[in-house]
Amino acid sequence: MKKKLISALACGMLTLCGLIAQEAYKPIDLFPQKMLKETNLKEKEILKNGDEPGVGGKIIHVRSNVSNPTVTYYPAPAGLATGAAMIVCPGGGYYVLAEDIEGTEICQWLNSNGITAILLRYRVPRREGKEKNAVALQDAQRAISYVRYHAKEWGINPNQIGIMGFSAGGHLSASASTNFNNRTYTAFDEIDKVSCRPDYTLLIYPAYLAGEDVKERTLKSAPELPLSKDTPPCMIVQAENDHPFIDGTLVYYYNLMLNEVPATMFVYPTGGHGYGMRNTGHTVNEWPLRAEEWFKTLGLTK
Repeated sequence: MKKKLISALACGMLTLCGLIAQEAYKPIDLFPQKMLKETNLKEKEILKNGDEPGVGGKIIHVRSNVSNPTVTYYPAPAGLATGAAMIVCPGGGYYVLAEDIEGTEICQWLNSNGITAILLRYRVPRREGKEKNAVALQDAQRAISYVRYHAKEWGINPNQIGIMGFSAGGHLSASASTNFNNRTYTAFDEIDKVSCRPDYTLLIYPAYLAGEDVKERTLKSAPELPLSKDTPPCMIVQAENDHPFIDGTLVYYYNLMLNEVPATMFVYPTGGHGYGMRNTGHTVNEWPLRAEEWFKTLGLTK
């Protein structure tokens, strides 16, 4: 009975998202090409089908070889828009981007709740000789400042701009939420004078929060995530059987509490990893309902 209810809820939400989804603007370059200062990848950027059988009965589309980071603006419908905005970071291990299951489908769901969505296509794969999230964090910081700079133009409240991510995108969102006092690239225009601190953070099955390839359990968050009392409010979703990432989630939540950061966590018994908003027959599929309740507590939705 519970599985049938979850399935109905998931199908209903996706149908609603499809009906309300607005036409997105074209991708916007985050940086002038001359500012990226990196050699173009040998292979061109491409969007392709992922491995079969996909998730929830549908294939996944993945984007690879991103050398030019962009944001794509999905405005909330005029009758629903609350002024809140969310930057969406797909996952993919910092090697590719799961474009639909952790990107466009999420933007449509946010729109159905009156939240303007901004899809971030950050640079992948990892750059040789740099930390896994080095260039991606530059892109995330620039994206937050870019959205805040254009807040009035886009009908967004500059104090209600959040960031959310899945898997590696969750790690990126956590990185942006803990490193906002240290812009990781040289500021070069008026946009970079605007704060890159997100106002809230939503992490769905985040990866690497206790580090990568951790061999022993620890109570410390990854060193690249310097949590403080100024870290924005956070909600985290994870399944108990999402190994090894469940450990990092528990550690990150523990450290949020130590720093007295408003934090909410939902841990489900099963569900694994990489489900997005699709119905996989596990109770973890209800996470969008919990997120919608969280949005209300933050005053983001009506």
